[in-house]
Amino acid sequence: MGLSCKDSSHAYSGGLDRVLKVCDLNTQQEAIVGHHESVIRCVHYCHELNLIITGSWDGYVKIWDPRVPTCTTSCMQPDKVYTLDTVGEILVVGTAQRKVPIWDLRNMGQTQEIRESNLKYQTRCIRCRVAVEFFDSNPETQKKKYAFKCHRSKENGVECVYPVNALTFHKQYGTFASGGSDGFVNIWDGSNKKRLCQFHQYPTGITSLAFSPEGTTLA
Repeated sequence: MGLSCKDSSHAYSGGLDRVLKVCDLNTQQEAIVGHHESVIRCVHYCHELNLIITGSWDGYVKIWDPRVPTCTTSCMQPDKVYTLDTVGEILVVGTAQRKVPIWDLRNMGQTQEIRESNLKYQTRCIRCRVAVEFFDSNPETQKKKYAFKCHRSKENGVECVYPVNALTFHKQYGTFASGGSDGFVNIWDGSNKKRLCQFHQYPTGITSLAFSPEGTTLA
């Protein structure tokens, strides 16, 4: 399931029923915005351009105009869509087979490029900023890429690697939180490449995380 808030009163969601909905959080009234042909895995509200962007296991990313509402653009991806995010006018998508298509929201006719994730495992969550990639293709810039080894444990001498399901960045400090299937939430300093703290273990895996707009609360 995907969930994204437009503001403190409106939230967009999609899930197993393949339906994109908007909920008025004040009145608890829901309205249908549109559909995908399969599970909606991710929903993202782009505040800069006032767009709703959804990704689905049907292999498509759709862009919606919240004022109408209607689908304005539908773009086929290399495989099932698991995650997406935007930074400015750039859309980054994570699909099955570790593919990472990069799009320009001003021209969705074709991808800018398709990369392969530098991580060994399936991409669960992308947030544009616990691998750090750079859009600049300059070799010196690309050398700065790095990955955090996180949400791991050793049991009887065997390392167990848990999926990282969720990431969220703090807008003021630039730190970020990661949530994994091990039930832990970690807070990271990306600039200094270190973990700041770890919350107590939750009884089940963490599937979603978000800082409040003010940065005072982590849900």
